[in-house]
Amino acid sequence: MTVIVRFAPSPTGRLHIGNIRTALLNWLYAARHGGQFLLRLDDTDRERSTEAFADGIRDDLAWLGLTWVREERQSDRMGRYGDMADRLRASGRLYACYETEDELQRKRARQRARGLPPIYDRSGLRLSADDRVRLEAEGRRPHWRFRLSNTEAARGDQPMPTLVDWVDLIRSDQSVDIGSLSDPVLVREDGTPLYTFTSVVDDIDFGITHVIRGEDHVTNTGVQVDIFEALGAAPPRFAHHSLLVAADGQALSKRLGALSIQSLRDDGIEPMAVACHAALLGTPEAIAVYPDLATLAEHCELERVSRSPGRFDIAELRALNGKYLHQLPFAAVSERLAAMGIGGGEAFWLAVRGNILRVEDAKPWWKVVVGPIQPLIEAPDVLIAALDALPAEPYDDTTFAAWTATIRAQTGVKGRALFHPLRLALTGQEAGPELKALLPLIGRARAMERLAGRAG
Repeated sequence: MTVIVRFAPSPTGRLHIGNIRTALLNWLYAARHGGQFLLRLDDTDRERSTEAFADGIRDDLAWLGLTWVREERQSDRMGRYGDMADRLRASGRLYACYETEDELQRKRARQRARGLPPIYDRSGLRLSADDRVRLEAEGRRPHWRFRLSNTEAARGDQPMPTLVDWVDLIRSDQSVDIGSLSDPVLVREDGTPLYTFTSVVDDIDFGITHVIRGEDHVTNTGVQVDIFEALGAAPPRFAHHSLLVAADGQALSKRLGALSIQSLRDDGIEPMAVACHAALLGTPEAIAVYPDLATLAEHCELERVSRSPGRFDIAELRALNGKYLHQLPFAAVSERLAAMGIGGGEAFWLAVRGNILRVEDAKPWWKVVVGPIQPLIEAPDVLIAALDALPAEPYDDTTFAAWTATIRAQTGVKGRALFHPLRLALTGQEAGPELKALLPLIGRARAMERLAGRAG
């Protein structure tokens, strides 16, 4: 069996760290098993769905390296949903209901007052043809409910408990009591199909073998398994991963605008840092940076994802981003450095990459190299000796050690008392990249100016 998974965002906003985790777990599972990853745009919400958001979703996925073999849009499949709804109507599993939302609210309130669960009483099933004609003559249009596979009790027409069971790839044995649920609305009054229904039809038609999504869909799965079977189709395998929470344990829902993939990208976070952090949160695997998605897939086992929420901390992501940059070769950033006006080639990148968290953080160090900077003067006697001992060019990564050995021999100064004044004078900074790597980039002329206390 070829593994086929799908990521199904609604183009009503930009992707954020929470739903990109779902996309990653799907993509990595397909990659690990030699399968296929589909993109499905759930764009039946005509008022909120926009092409700009659809483009943003594609852009975010592409930036992360998540390629897809097929793209589908639910808005292109309305005829298919209508045909499948007709099948359910013909089998008696989809029935017309005419209550307004206000009437349904009052029904639920009465049921609660009687100590009954506030689920739909299936009164739509008891309407005669004459009743429907009369209601439609009043201007009412039906919404359509799916009759769940549970029997009705002798009293109160309340559904009897019926369990839908499946073995979840993450949560192990799962069951949902669909007898405790209202028959779900699958088609609105205006004929628009709802997610619970369209998702099942799409999964059947596209041959989806594994549905990997957040644990907030567990109850949906119980209902959807029933719809699969009503349509004569075998359900796919399901895996429901835990949701992300903030570092303090609170829900991320109010902070997702700041955690959109676009905002992380604008903040200088690298795509592989995002991928590694999001995919490995809540797993026993140590969160580390891997060079590419194929390698990450080897370390991401869906079956080992914890049922406990993953704690997302933006500070940890930024630190992971730094670790990723610290091992990144010059070829991977050369174009971006050039676009920022940074020269120095590979020597500069290798000198500074261990001291930055974002590629943009290299800019201040380029200013340190080319100047002018205002040197900070500490221990003038040491700097005078350093200036006198400064060797002629050319410089390489051995020059600094030889130079400081000469200064030490002449002055007897060593350790911090030697290196700290040199750093302050040459860079104007308390800490930073190794001076043995910076000195060849700074050059003799600028070094002389700075050791003399002049801007250079």
